[in-house]
Amino acid sequence: MLGGLITTVVLSTAADLAMVAAGIFPPAGQPMSEGMFLLAAAYRLAFTVVGGYVTARLAPSRPMRHAMVLAGIGVLAGLGGLVAFYKIGGPAMGPAWYAIQIPLTAIPGVWAGAWLAMRSPRMAA
Repeated sequence: MLGGLITTVVLSTAADLAMVAAGIFPPAGQPMSEGMFLLAAAYRLAFTVVGGYVTARLAPSRPMRHAMVLAGIGVLAGLGGLVAFYKIGGPAMGPAWYAIQIPLTAIPGVWAGAWLAMRSPRMAA
């Protein structure tokens, strides 16, 4: 599970930094458009799937259970972000839909990655 968590965090952070370095996203603290948030949501969901895949592949047994623990961590972290959105930043942190979708996509994203891993030939055997 730790491997999947690290994978998701590292990929998301690296993509964010790459988007800023490429001039696609503005520097930290500057406002982003809805389209930029949509792009960020899309690649973060893809990285959530990858994290679920890595977790399932690395699990010594019961890969889906390990993946769902990761999903639970994602939901809790997403809810923390949602609370921060409404208590601290509001619209200055971005659109509400972005903050709401993070905890909502954690379980299906991680599940999809684990499902893909469990269907791979090495795990199916």
